[in-house]
Amino acid sequence: MIKTPKSLRLHIGIFGKTNVGKSSFLNAITKQDISIVSEVAGTTTDVVEKSIELFPIGPVTFLDTAGIDDSTELGELRLEKTLQVIPRCDVAVLIIDSNGLTDYEITLIDKFKEFNIPYQIVINKYDIEQIPADKYNILLDYTNIIIETSSVNDKNIVDKFVESIIKILPDEFINPPSILGDKINKEDLVILVTPIDKEAPKGRLILPEVQTIRDILDNDCMALVIQENNLEKALKLLKVKPKLVVTDSQAFKAVDKIVPEDIDITSFSILFARLKGDLQTFLRGCKAIDSLNENDRVLILESCTHHTIEDDIAREKIPKLLKKKLGFNLNFEYKSGHDFPSISGYKLIIHCGACMTNRKEVLSRILIANKKNIPITNYGMVISYCLGILDRAVKIFNCE
Repeated sequence: MIKTPKSLRLHIGIFGKTNVGKSSFLNAITKQDISIVSEVAGTTTDVVEKSIELFPIGPVTFLDTAGIDDSTELGELRLEKTLQVIPRCDVAVLIIDSNGLTDYEITLIDKFKEFNIPYQIVINKYDIEQIPADKYNILLDYTNIIIETSSVNDKNIVDKFVESIIKILPDEFINPPSILGDKINKEDLVILVTPIDKEAPKGRLILPEVQTIRDILDNDCMALVIQENNLEKALKLLKVKPKLVVTDSQAFKAVDKIVPEDIDITSFSILFARLKGDLQTFLRGCKAIDSLNENDRVLILESCTHHTIEDDIAREKIPKLLKKKLGFNLNFEYKSGHDFPSISGYKLIIHCGACMTNRKEVLSRILIANKKNIPITNYGMVISYCLGILDRAVKIFNCE
Protein backbone atom coordinates (compact mmCIF):
# COMPACT_ATOMS: atom_id res chain seq x y z
CA MET A 1 0.00 0.00 0.00
CA ILE A 2 2.78 2.45 0.95
CA LYS A 3 4.50 1.99 -2.41
CA THR A 4 1.37 2.46 -4.52
CA PRO A 5 1.98 5.63 -6.58
CA LYS A 6 -0.27 8.53 -5.67
CA SER A 7 -1.30 8.79 -9.32
CA LEU A 8 -2.97 5.35 -9.10
CA ARG A 9 -4.90 6.03 -5.89
CA LEU A 10 -8.54 7.03 -5.56
CA HIS A 11 -8.51 10.76 -4.77
CA ILE A 12 -11.19 11.76 -2.25
CA GLY A 13 -11.74 15.49 -1.70
CA ILE A 14 -13.09 16.75 1.63
CA PHE A 15 -15.04 20.02 1.26
CA GLY A 16 -17.23 22.31 3.33
CA LYS A 17 -17.46 25.58 5.22
CA THR A 18 -15.11 26.52 8.04
CA ASN A 19 -15.67 24.70 11.31
CA VAL A 20 -18.12 22.07 10.03
CA GLY A 21 -15.56 19.48 11.09
CA LYS A 22 -13.73 18.58 7.87
CA SER A 23 -10.40 18.03 9.58
CA SER A 24 -11.99 16.18 12.51
CA PHE A 25 -13.82 13.97 10.02
CA LEU A 26 -10.58 13.14 8.16
CA ASN A 27 -8.79 12.38 11.44
CA ALA A 28 -11.65 10.05 12.44
CA ILE A 29 -11.60 8.21 9.11
CA THR A 30 -7.81 7.78 9.03
CA LYS A 31 -7.59 7.23 12.81
CA GLN A 32 -4.66 9.62 12.84
CA ASP A 33 -4.17 13.29 13.67
CA ILE A 34 -3.57 14.31 10.07
CA SER A 35 -5.16 17.75 10.11
CA ILE A 36 -5.02 20.40 12.82
CA VAL A 37 -8.33 20.69 14.67
CA SER A 38 -9.23 24.02 16.25
CA GLU A 39 -12.25 26.10 17.19
CA VAL A 40 -10.60 28.96 15.31
CA ALA A 41 -12.18 29.28 11.85
CA GLY A 42 -9.82 28.88 8.91
CA THR A 43 -7.23 26.68 10.63
CA THR A 44 -6.77 24.63 7.46
CA THR A 45 -5.16 26.78 4.75
CA ASP A 46 -3.36 24.81 2.07
CA VAL A 47 -4.62 21.39 1.01
CA VAL A 48 -3.63 18.60 3.39
CA GLU A 49 -2.98 15.27 1.65
CA LYS A 50 -3.00 11.87 3.31
CA SER A 51 -2.61 8.49 1.65
CA ILE A 52 -3.97 5.43 3.43
CA GLU A 53 -5.41 1.98 2.75
CA LEU A 54 -9.21 2.15 3.03
CA PHE A 55 -10.55 -1.40 3.19
CA PRO A 56 -12.06 -2.79 0.98
CA ILE A 57 -11.58 0.07 -1.49
CA GLY A 58 -7.79 -0.02 -1.47
CA PRO A 59 -5.15 2.75 -1.60
CA VAL A 60 -6.69 6.22 -1.47
CA THR A 61 -5.48 9.79 -1.08
CA PHE A 62 -7.57 12.23 0.94
CA LEU A 63 -7.46 15.93 0.06
CA ASP A 64 -8.54 18.04 3.05
CA THR A 65 -9.40 21.55 1.85
CA ALA A 66 -9.85 24.95 3.42
CA GLY A 67 -13.28 26.34 4.31
CA ILE A 68 -15.14 28.13 1.55
CA ASP A 69 -16.92 30.85 3.54
CA ASP A 70 -14.05 33.02 4.78
CA SER A 71 -14.63 36.50 3.34
CA THR A 72 -11.19 37.89 4.25
CA GLU A 73 -8.42 38.51 1.72
CA LEU A 74 -6.64 35.39 2.98
CA GLY A 75 -9.94 33.54 2.80
CA GLU A 76 -10.19 34.33 -0.91
CA LEU A 77 -6.80 32.72 -1.45
CA ARG A 78 -7.95 29.67 0.50
CA LEU A 79 -11.09 29.47 -1.62
CA GLU A 80 -8.99 29.60 -4.77
CA LYS A 81 -6.84 26.75 -3.47
CA THR A 82 -9.93 24.74 -2.61
CA LEU A 83 -11.51 25.20 -6.03
CA GLN A 84 -8.24 24.18 -7.70
CA VAL A 85 -8.43 20.81 -5.93
CA ILE A 86 -11.81 19.87 -7.39
CA PRO A 87 -10.54 18.78 -10.85
CA ARG A 88 -8.21 16.29 -9.14
CA CYS A 89 -10.96 14.49 -7.22
CA ASP A 90 -12.31 11.11 -8.26
CA VAL A 91 -15.04 11.52 -5.64
CA ALA A 92 -15.99 14.39 -3.35
CA VAL A 93 -17.28 14.50 0.22
CA LEU A 94 -19.28 17.59 1.17
CA ILE A 95 -19.49 18.05 4.92
CA ILE A 96 -22.28 20.17 6.42
CA ASP A 97 -23.88 20.67 9.81
CA SER A 98 -27.45 21.19 10.99
CA ASN A 99 -27.67 24.43 9.00
CA GLY A 100 -28.05 22.40 5.83
CA LEU A 101 -27.10 23.72 2.40
CA THR A 102 -26.22 27.34 1.78
CA ASP A 103 -25.03 29.12 -1.34
CA TYR A 104 -21.47 28.10 -0.47
CA GLU A 105 -22.20 24.38 -0.63
CA ILE A 106 -24.37 24.74 -3.72
CA THR A 107 -21.47 26.47 -5.47
CA LEU A 108 -19.31 23.42 -4.68
CA ILE A 109 -21.98 21.02 -5.89
CA ASP A 110 -22.19 22.92 -9.16
CA LYS A 111 -18.42 22.54 -9.53
CA PHE A 112 -18.64 18.80 -8.82
CA LYS A 113 -21.22 18.47 -11.56
CA GLU A 114 -19.17 20.59 -13.97
CA PHE A 115 -16.29 18.13 -13.71
CA ASN A 116 -18.49 15.00 -13.53
CA ILE A 117 -17.36 14.18 -9.99
CA PRO A 118 -19.65 11.88 -7.96
CA TYR A 119 -20.21 13.19 -4.44
CA GLN A 120 -21.83 12.41 -1.13
CA ILE A 121 -23.05 14.64 1.68
CA VAL A 122 -21.97 14.07 5.28
CA ILE A 123 -24.02 15.70 8.02
CA ASN A 124 -21.49 16.09 10.82
CA LYS A 125 -21.97 16.83 14.53
CA TYR A 126 -25.34 15.04 14.62
CA ASP A 127 -24.71 14.30 18.31
CA ILE A 128 -24.86 18.04 19.01
CA GLU A 129 -27.80 19.09 16.87
CA GLN A 130 -30.06 17.26 14.42
CA ILE A 131 -30.75 18.71 10.99
CA PRO A 132 -34.40 19.83 10.59
CA ALA A 133 -36.57 17.70 8.31
CA ASP A 134 -37.19 20.49 5.81
CA LYS A 135 -33.47 21.10 5.36
CA TYR A 136 -32.84 17.37 5.05
CA ASN A 137 -35.43 17.11 2.30
CA ILE A 138 -33.59 19.83 0.38
CA LEU A 139 -30.48 17.64 0.45
CA LEU A 140 -32.41 14.91 -1.33
CA ASP A 141 -32.88 17.25 -4.28
CA TYR A 142 -29.11 17.02 -4.80
CA THR A 143 -28.21 13.46 -3.80
CA ASN A 144 -29.49 10.43 -1.92
CA ILE A 145 -25.99 9.50 -0.76
CA ILE A 146 -26.21 11.09 2.68
CA ILE A 147 -24.83 9.96 6.02
CA GLU A 148 -25.31 11.45 9.50
CA THR A 149 -22.40 11.06 11.84
CA SER A 150 -20.19 12.56 14.51
CA SER A 151 -16.45 12.78 14.00
CA VAL A 152 -16.05 12.63 17.77
CA ASN A 153 -18.60 10.11 19.06
CA ASP A 154 -19.72 7.88 16.18
CA LYS A 155 -17.92 4.53 16.54
CA ASN A 156 -19.31 3.39 13.18
CA ILE A 157 -18.11 6.42 11.23
CA VAL A 158 -15.61 4.50 9.09
CA ASP A 159 -18.12 1.78 8.14
CA LYS A 160 -20.75 4.38 7.25
CA PHE A 161 -18.31 6.35 5.17
CA VAL A 162 -16.89 3.38 3.26
CA GLU A 163 -20.36 2.00 2.53
CA SER A 164 -21.45 5.34 1.06
CA ILE A 165 -18.22 5.84 -0.94
CA ILE A 166 -18.58 2.43 -2.56
CA LYS A 167 -21.97 3.50 -3.92
CA ILE A 168 -20.43 6.37 -5.89
CA LEU A 169 -17.11 4.86 -7.01
CA PRO A 170 -16.39 5.69 -10.68
CA ASP A 171 -16.63 2.67 -12.95
CA GLU A 172 -13.07 3.13 -14.18
CA PHE A 173 -11.83 2.79 -10.60
CA ILE A 174 -13.66 -0.52 -10.25
CA ASN A 175 -12.48 -1.61 -13.72
CA PRO A 176 -9.30 0.43 -14.23
CA PRO A 177 -7.93 0.85 -17.77
CA SER A 178 -4.89 -1.18 -18.71
CA ILE A 179 -1.71 0.25 -20.15
CA LEU A 180 -1.35 -2.51 -22.74
CA GLY A 181 -3.49 -5.40 -21.55
CA ASP A 182 -6.19 -4.97 -24.19
CA LYS A 183 -3.63 -4.85 -27.01
CA ILE A 184 -1.52 -7.89 -26.21
CA ASN A 185 -2.28 -11.59 -25.86
CA LYS A 186 -0.91 -14.23 -23.54
CA GLU A 187 2.81 -14.95 -24.13
CA ASP A 188 3.26 -12.03 -26.54
CA LEU A 189 6.70 -10.44 -26.52
CA VAL A 190 6.99 -6.68 -26.04
CA ILE A 191 10.30 -4.87 -26.47
CA LEU A 192 10.81 -1.81 -24.28
CA VAL A 193 13.46 0.66 -25.44
CA THR A 194 14.55 2.56 -22.34
CA PRO A 195 17.46 4.98 -22.80
CA ILE A 196 19.49 5.59 -19.67
CA ASP A 197 20.19 9.32 -19.66
CA LYS A 198 20.17 12.36 -17.39
CA GLU A 199 16.40 12.15 -16.89
CA ALA A 200 16.53 8.54 -15.65
CA PRO A 201 16.69 8.34 -11.82
CA LYS A 202 19.96 6.87 -10.59
CA GLY A 203 19.65 3.15 -9.97
CA ARG A 204 16.12 2.78 -11.33
CA LEU A 205 13.82 3.26 -14.31
CA ILE A 206 11.30 6.05 -14.70
CA LEU A 207 7.76 5.37 -13.51
CA PRO A 208 6.06 4.83 -16.93
CA GLU A 209 8.64 2.17 -17.80
CA VAL A 210 8.18 0.39 -14.49
CA GLN A 211 4.37 0.45 -14.71
CA THR A 212 4.43 -0.79 -18.31
CA ILE A 213 6.66 -3.72 -17.36
CA ARG A 214 4.29 -4.61 -14.54
CA ASP A 215 1.28 -4.42 -16.87
CA ILE A 216 2.98 -6.73 -19.38
CA LEU A 217 3.76 -9.26 -16.65
CA ASP A 218 0.24 -9.00 -15.21
CA ASN A 219 -1.08 -10.05 -18.63
CA ASP A 220 1.20 -13.11 -18.73
CA CYS A 221 3.36 -11.66 -21.49
CA MET A 222 7.11 -11.19 -21.88
CA ALA A 223 9.09 -7.96 -21.69
CA LEU A 224 12.53 -7.43 -23.19
CA VAL A 225 14.10 -4.26 -21.80
CA ILE A 226 17.00 -2.79 -23.77
CA GLN A 227 18.67 0.48 -24.73
CA GLU A 228 18.31 1.80 -28.28
CA ASN A 229 21.86 0.86 -29.27
CA ASN A 230 20.99 -2.84 -28.75
CA LEU A 231 17.63 -2.81 -30.55
CA GLU A 232 18.83 -3.92 -33.97
CA LYS A 233 20.91 -6.74 -32.49
CA ALA A 234 18.02 -7.89 -30.30
CA LEU A 235 15.65 -8.11 -33.27
CA LYS A 236 18.15 -10.30 -35.15
CA LEU A 237 18.62 -12.63 -32.18
CA LEU A 238 14.92 -13.16 -31.53
CA LYS A 239 13.27 -16.33 -32.83
CA VAL A 240 9.78 -14.83 -32.50
CA LYS A 241 8.46 -11.55 -33.84
CA PRO A 242 7.64 -9.04 -31.11
CA LYS A 243 4.03 -7.96 -30.82
CA LEU A 244 5.06 -4.38 -30.15
CA VAL A 245 8.06 -2.12 -29.53
CA VAL A 246 7.54 0.64 -26.96
CA THR A 247 10.16 3.36 -26.84
CA ASP A 248 11.06 6.43 -24.89
CA SER A 249 10.10 9.42 -27.05
CA GLN A 250 13.67 10.61 -27.45
CA ALA A 251 14.58 7.39 -29.32
CA PHE A 252 11.48 7.46 -31.56
CA LYS A 253 13.32 8.35 -34.76
CA ALA A 254 15.96 5.64 -34.37
CA VAL A 255 13.38 3.00 -33.40
CA ASP A 256 11.22 3.86 -36.40
CA LYS A 257 14.16 3.25 -38.75
CA ILE A 258 15.24 -0.02 -37.14
CA VAL A 259 11.91 -1.78 -36.50
CA PRO A 260 10.33 -3.44 -39.60
CA GLU A 261 6.99 -2.01 -40.75
CA ASP A 262 5.13 -5.21 -39.86
CA ILE A 263 5.89 -4.63 -36.16
CA ASP A 264 3.94 -1.91 -34.37
CA ILE A 265 5.76 0.78 -32.41
CA THR A 266 4.59 3.38 -29.92
CA SER A 267 6.00 5.33 -26.99
CA PHE A 268 5.57 5.31 -23.23
CA SER A 269 4.19 8.84 -23.46
CA ILE A 270 1.52 7.77 -25.94
CA LEU A 271 0.61 4.79 -23.75
CA PHE A 272 0.09 7.19 -20.88
CA ALA A 273 -1.81 9.62 -23.10
CA ARG A 274 -4.33 6.80 -23.48
CA LEU A 275 -4.13 5.63 -19.86
CA LYS A 276 -4.40 9.05 -18.23
CA GLY A 277 -6.28 11.10 -20.82
CA ASP A 278 -8.22 10.72 -24.04
CA LEU A 279 -6.19 9.51 -27.03
CA GLN A 280 -8.61 10.72 -29.69
CA THR A 281 -8.70 14.22 -28.22
CA PHE A 282 -4.90 14.29 -28.01
CA LEU A 283 -4.69 13.09 -31.62
CA ARG A 284 -6.94 15.91 -32.82
CA GLY A 285 -4.90 18.36 -30.77
CA CYS A 286 -1.70 17.13 -32.34
CA LYS A 287 -3.03 17.56 -35.86
CA ALA A 288 -3.91 21.18 -35.00
CA ILE A 289 -0.19 21.94 -35.02
CA ASP A 290 -0.34 22.71 -38.74
CA SER A 291 -2.83 25.50 -38.04
CA LEU A 292 -0.44 27.40 -35.78
CA ASN A 293 1.00 30.74 -36.81
CA GLU A 294 4.26 32.43 -35.95
CA ASN A 295 4.52 33.60 -32.32
CA ASP A 296 1.32 31.83 -31.26
CA ARG A 297 1.23 31.09 -27.53
CA VAL A 298 1.68 27.43 -26.61
CA LEU A 299 1.22 26.19 -23.03
CA ILE A 300 3.31 23.23 -21.90
CA LEU A 301 2.01 21.48 -18.78
CA GLU A 302 4.30 19.41 -16.56
CA SER A 303 2.73 17.32 -13.82
CA CYS A 304 5.79 17.32 -11.62
CA THR A 305 8.32 20.02 -10.78
CA HIS A 306 11.97 19.40 -11.56
CA HIS A 307 15.16 21.26 -12.34
CA THR A 308 15.66 21.98 -16.02
CA ILE A 309 18.42 19.83 -17.48
CA GLU A 310 20.42 20.05 -20.66
CA ASP A 311 18.35 18.99 -23.69
CA ASP A 312 15.17 19.06 -21.55
CA ILE A 313 12.26 17.49 -23.45
CA ALA A 314 9.78 20.31 -22.71
CA ARG A 315 12.04 23.33 -22.87
CA GLU A 316 14.44 22.31 -25.63
CA LYS A 317 13.47 19.21 -27.62
CA ILE A 318 9.81 19.99 -28.31
CA PRO A 319 10.39 23.67 -29.20
CA LYS A 320 13.20 22.68 -31.61
CA LEU A 321 11.07 19.99 -33.26
CA LEU A 322 8.12 22.32 -33.69
CA LYS A 323 10.30 25.06 -35.16
CA LYS A 324 11.79 22.60 -37.63
CA LYS A 325 8.33 21.28 -38.52
CA LEU A 326 6.67 24.68 -38.95
CA GLY A 327 9.58 26.83 -40.02
CA PHE A 328 8.95 29.59 -37.47
CA ASN A 329 9.06 30.33 -33.74
CA LEU A 330 6.26 29.91 -31.24
CA ASN A 331 5.93 31.49 -27.80
CA PHE A 332 6.19 28.71 -25.21
CA GLU A 333 4.98 29.14 -21.65
CA TYR A 334 5.31 26.55 -18.89
CA LYS A 335 3.30 25.51 -15.87
CA SER A 336 4.27 22.76 -13.42
CA GLY A 337 2.33 21.02 -10.67
CA HIS A 338 -1.39 20.77 -9.95
CA ASP A 339 -2.45 24.39 -10.40
CA PHE A 340 -4.12 24.82 -13.78
CA PRO A 341 -3.73 28.37 -15.10
CA SER A 342 -6.15 30.42 -17.13
CA ILE A 343 -5.77 29.11 -20.68
CA SER A 344 -7.38 31.96 -22.59
CA GLY A 345 -5.17 33.15 -25.43
CA TYR A 346 -3.29 29.89 -25.97
CA LYS A 347 -3.47 28.24 -29.38
CA LEU A 348 -2.27 24.82 -28.20
CA ILE A 349 -1.73 22.95 -24.93
CA ILE A 350 0.90 20.21 -24.73
CA HIS A 351 0.62 17.97 -21.65
CA CYS A 352 3.35 15.72 -20.28
CA GLY A 353 2.81 11.96 -19.98
CA ALA A 354 1.12 12.57 -16.59
CA CYS A 355 2.80 9.63 -14.88
CA MET A 356 2.68 11.58 -11.59
CA THR A 357 -0.92 12.76 -12.04
CA ASN A 358 -4.16 10.87 -11.57
CA ARG A 359 -6.38 10.34 -14.61
CA LYS A 360 -9.18 12.54 -13.29
CA GLU A 361 -6.95 15.61 -13.23
CA VAL A 362 -5.93 15.13 -16.86
CA LEU A 363 -9.53 14.52 -17.96
CA SER A 364 -10.58 17.70 -16.15
CA ARG A 365 -7.94 19.66 -18.00
CA ILE A 366 -9.14 18.19 -21.29
CA LEU A 367 -12.69 19.21 -20.36
CA ILE A 368 -11.63 22.80 -19.71
CA ALA A 369 -9.64 22.95 -22.95
CA ASN A 370 -12.55 21.54 -24.96
CA LYS A 371 -14.97 24.09 -23.53
CA LYS A 372 -12.66 26.87 -24.68
CA ASN A 373 -12.00 25.20 -28.06
CA ILE A 374 -8.26 25.05 -27.40
CA PRO A 375 -6.51 21.97 -28.87
CA ILE A 376 -4.71 19.81 -26.32
CA THR A 377 -2.22 17.00 -26.90
CA ASN A 378 0.80 15.40 -25.18
CA TYR A 379 4.58 15.17 -25.42
CA GLY A 380 4.93 11.83 -27.17
CA MET A 381 2.29 12.58 -29.76
CA VAL A 382 3.88 15.94 -30.64
CA ILE A 383 7.29 14.32 -31.02
CA SER A 384 6.02 11.51 -33.25
CA TYR A 385 4.00 13.99 -35.32
CA CYS A 386 7.00 16.25 -35.89
CA LEU A 387 9.05 13.19 -36.91
CA GLY A 388 6.35 12.08 -39.36
CA ILE A 389 5.60 8.79 -37.58
CA LEU A 390 2.43 9.60 -35.61
CA ASP A 391 0.19 7.37 -37.73
CA ARG A 392 2.46 4.42 -37.11
CA ALA A 393 2.79 5.24 -33.42
CA VAL A 394 -0.98 5.09 -32.83
CA LYS A 395 -1.83 2.33 -35.33
CA ILE A 396 -2.14 -0.34 -32.62
CA PHE A 397 -4.91 1.69 -30.95
CA ASN A 398 -7.05 1.80 -34.12
CA CYS A 399 -7.14 5.59 -34.13
CA GLU A 400 -8.65 7.42 -37.06
